[in-house]
Amino acid sequence: MSKPKKITSSQRVGSADKAVVLPSDACPVCGSPMREKRGKLKLSVNGEDVPVPAAAHLTCLRCHEIVLRLDEARMLREQALALYRKKYGLLSGVEIRSLRERFGLTQGALAKLLRLGGNTISRWEAGRNVQTAAMDVLLRMLRDLPGSIEYLRHRAA
Repeated sequence: MSKPKKITSSQRVGSADKAVVLPSDACPVCGSPMREKRGKLKLSVNGEDVPVPAAAHLTCLRCHEIVLRLDEARMLREQALALYRKKYGLLSGVEIRSLRERFGLTQGALAKLLRLGGNTISRWEAGRNVQTAAMDVLLRMLRDLPGSIEYLRHRAA
């Protein structure tokens, strides 16, 4: 199966001197019409391929190219992250925000304590990314073990 590609309303196929504008439902590889389908697609989450059943996409009947429209790509990502979170029993974005607020920390301050990039906590809380299982354990330790946040404050940064 080829890797899913995003398309816009029209695609150009061919060299710059012989460009051809294709209709929005045409395959960007061969120019044939594409069909709406639902089927299992895989998306990598934290280095692991997560199969998403019944993902909407376009498939070329001739060359079997798979194409995702922007909304389909977003939905595939959201579903893959949710499946990954469920598989490993990870904290949700709401739970991470609650933990951070309980200690009166900004997203940046928590990221610094955990030695993460400045936007990582924001991405977790918004559901755009998901934490690794190891980081989830650390977050749960902060939540459940008294004194763990103070330990980090003295030793991190």
